[in-house]
Amino acid sequence: MKPLCGAALLLLLLCAAAAAQNSCVCQKNKRVTNCRMESGLCRCDAIGSGAIVDCSTLTSKCLLMKAEVMGSKSGRREKPKDAFEDTDGLYDPECENSGAFKAKQCNGTTCWCVNTAGVRRTDKHDTDLKCTQLVRTTWIIIEMKHAERDTPLNAESLKKFFNDTITSRYLLKGRYITNVLYEKPYITIDLKQNSSEKSPDDVDIADVAYYFEKDVKGQSIFHNSVGLNISIDNEPVKLEKTVVYYVDEIAPEFSMKSLTPGLIAVIVVVVIAIVSAIVVLVLTRRRKGKYVKAEVKEMNEMHRGLNA
Repeated sequence: MKPLCGAALLLLLLCAAAAAQNSCVCQKNKRVTNCRMESGLCRCDAIGSGAIVDCSTLTSKCLLMKAEVMGSKSGRREKPKDAFEDTDGLYDPECENSGAFKAKQCNGTTCWCVNTAGVRRTDKHDTDLKCTQLVRTTWIIIEMKHAERDTPLNAESLKKFFNDTITSRYLLKGRYITNVLYEKPYITIDLKQNSSEKSPDDVDIADVAYYFEKDVKGQSIFHNSVGLNISIDNEPVKLEKTVVYYVDEIAPEFSMKSLTPGLIAVIVVVVIAIVSAIVVLVLTRRRKGKYVKAEVKEMNEMHRGLNA
C-alpha cells in the first residue's frame, strides 16, 4: 500500500506542477476566471458569460459590464456609486459570441436599442420593439475637469501624456486620437473610428473609453492596478469630474418625454416667455384701438356741435 500511496502523491505533485505551468494572469482584465496558456497566449473565461477572453488585448465592454453585474449580484464587490451616470448606467447586457452588444437590450418587459458602446439610443418600449441594426458609435468625447490650481497645465505636455497613455496602455492606434484639447480646467479627448477604417485587430474606441473611465475613477479593470496616475511634467493632476459623450453614425431616436428635466424646464421657460410677449402685444394693440376709437368719437361730437 505504501508504494501505491507514494506513486499517487507523486502523480498529484506532477499534475499540480503542470497546472501551475499552464496557468497565467490576465493583465488586461481581472474580471475573469480559469486562466490558462493556449498556443502561447493567456486565455481566460469571462465572469458572467463564460466567453473566452484574449488577455493580449482589451476585453469588449459588453463582456466587462456583464462581469460587473454578476460581481455585484454575488456580493464580491460593492455596486459602484457612478453605476447610473451614463444614460441608464450598469445593466446586465446581452452579448454576441464576438463580445459585441446585441442591438436590442431588455430588462424584464422593458426593451431599448443600443449603439456599439452599449448606450441606449431610443426610448424604452415593450418586448415588441424592433432594433434592426447595431448602430456604430463613431466619435467618443471624454471630458475631464481637473482640481482648482493657480497656474494652467502645459498644453503640449498634457497632449503628449494622454496620446502616449492611450496608445500604450489601451493599445489604440494614434490615428484614432483626433484631438486632445486643454482649456483650463477642462481636458477634452476626441476618439474617432469609422467601421470602414477599423481592422479586426484594432481595439474599439468604446472599449478604450470604458477602460479609461474606470481607470480615472479608481476602478481599474487591469490586474493589480487601482487606476491611472495622471502626471504632467512630473506634477500629479487630480481630476474632479469625468463625463463621456457618444456620437453615432445615425442620430438617436429619443422623443420629448426622454429629455432631461433641466432641458424641459428651459423649453417651458422659453415657451412661457413667448406666450407672455404675445399676450402683452395683443393687450397693447387693443388698448391702442380703444383710444383711437374714443378720439374719433370725440372729434365727431365736436364737429356736430360746431355745425349746430
